[in-house]
Amino acid sequence: MALSSLSPPPPSLTTHSSASSVPKLLHSASSIFSLPVTRYANGHSITTNFPPDYSKWRTHVSFFPAFFNNKTKNAESIKQELLEAIAPLDRGAETTPEDQQRVDEIARKLEAVNPTKEPLKSSLLNGKWELIYTTSKSILQTQRPKLLRSRTNYQAINADTLRAQNMESWPFFNQVTANLTPLNARKVAVQFDYFKIGGLIPVKAPGRARGELEITYLDEELRVSRGDLGNLFVLKMVDPSYRIPS
Repeated sequence: MALSSLSPPPPSLTTHSSASSVPKLLHSASSIFSLPVTRYANGHSITTNFPPDYSKWRTHVSFFPAFFNNKTKNAESIKQELLEAIAPLDRGAETTPEDQQRVDEIARKLEAVNPTKEPLKSSLLNGKWELIYTTSKSILQTQRPKLLRSRTNYQAINADTLRAQNMESWPFFNQVTANLTPLNARKVAVQFDYFKIGGLIPVKAPGRARGELEITYLDEELRVSRGDLGNLFVLKMVDPSYRIPS
């Protein structure tokens, strides 16, 4: 909408030089304007009239803060709905196709109200994130017995240095680091460079260890991403001060 359309119409100024013209002009103005204000100067009366929709224009302007407040409230309610949906799913390991479809639908609703349009330029991306849901079977390790699966998975990102780090908790504590190359303001190419077996023994990653990741929702608490293989990732912030060791 052009800025000019947000400006109220200019007030009408009518100058009366004779008493006989006053009734006709006032009658004409009363059918078009409201809230007349009359002033006198140099023997002439000057009537300033404001348009009848002046209060409506002010209502339209006040609509914008309410719109953004409602959008924020809507995002919070969708986030809560998403967290409740994934809570019983063991990070995605215990899902049915119906569960996955429901979570995906809620995630798409949240993506539609993403407050961070350029996440790769946002400081909110920095820190250590805990993976709370994914559809990636390789990360969930569903082919292994539960005792041999990672209990918790973390991902850290340094947006300023374009570095990422994936970490597993007990029982193996494996890690992998990667370089990120921006493809646009919210999508990166990922090239893994080193694995750490048990978090200690570095092993150079093969050149084919790469992928893409798109950040589709980002705020202070939650991040939603989608991989190039169609996998969905939902992560919560656990340590915004964490930085990947050099």
